[in-house]
Amino acid sequence: MSDGMRAYDVELARLNMAGELMDLAAGPGLPDGFDPLAVAEEMEVRYHRLWHELTRDEVFGPEEQYRVQTRIKALNDFGFDVEELDLVTADDLPNRVPGRREGLRLVMRPKVVEAGHHKRRLHQLTGLDAEENQSRQLLNDIRRFKARLELAEGRPLPEGAAAHRWLHEIYAPLLDAVPEDLRGKLDDPELYFQVLEHRWYLSEAQGRDVGTAAALSDYIDKVLRRLPDRPVIPAEEPWPEP
Repeated sequence: MSDGMRAYDVELARLNMAGELMDLAAGPGLPDGFDPLAVAEEMEVRYHRLWHELTRDEVFGPEEQYRVQTRIKALNDFGFDVEELDLVTADDLPNRVPGRREGLRLVMRPKVVEAGHHKRRLHQLTGLDAEENQSRQLLNDIRRFKARLELAEGRPLPEGAAAHRWLHEIYAPLLDAVPEDLRGKLDDPELYFQVLEHRWYLSEAQGRDVGTAAALSDYIDKVLRRLPDRPVIPAEEPWPEP
C-alpha cells in the first residue's frame, strides 16, 4: 500500500470514528468530558506513531548496540514481538556521524503473537523454563546474538543453531561468573534477565554499550548482594516403612 492510500484510509477511519462517537453522544450518551473529535484525532496520531516505530530505518555505530534493545523494548511496549532481526553494514551513509567510518543498520520484522508464545518458544529452543516476560527478553537476546553472528560470519544461521550457541557461549558463562554464594538468590533465567536489564539501563545512562562483564559486576555489587536469600524449603519426610 502506498503512503497516499494509507493516509486516505486513516483519514477515512478518523471520520468514521468521529461520526460513530457523535451518534453515541446524541443517543445513549458518553461520559462527561468525552470529546468525539479529540478521540478520533488521537487515534490518527497514535496510528502514525505506531507506523513510524514499526517501519523506521535506524543506523547506529558498532559501539551503540544497546540501542537494538531500546528499539525492541519500544516495539514490545506497542504489543509487538520481533519475528526476525538482522544487522547489516551501512557504509557511506548520508547522515552518518562525522568521524564514524561505518555503521550498522537494524532490520526487523515485527509480528503479533498469542499469549504464552515466548515461554513455549524459549523452552523449545533451549529447554529453559521462564516466565513469559523473561522468556521474551531472553528470546530477544538470542535474536541479537544471532544477528551479530551472521554479520560477523557473513552467512545465515538457523535459529536453533544460534540458540544452542547462545546457551553455551553467552547464557551459561554469565551464570558461571556469579559467585556461588549469591547464585541461589534468584532462579537462573531471572538472574540472567535482571543482568540484561541492568546492562541496558547502564548503557542508556552512559550513551554507549557498557558490555556484559561490566554490567554483571555492577549488578552483583549494587543489587544482587543486597537481595535477601530465598527461604529454604525443607524436604518432605519420607513415609515410614510399613
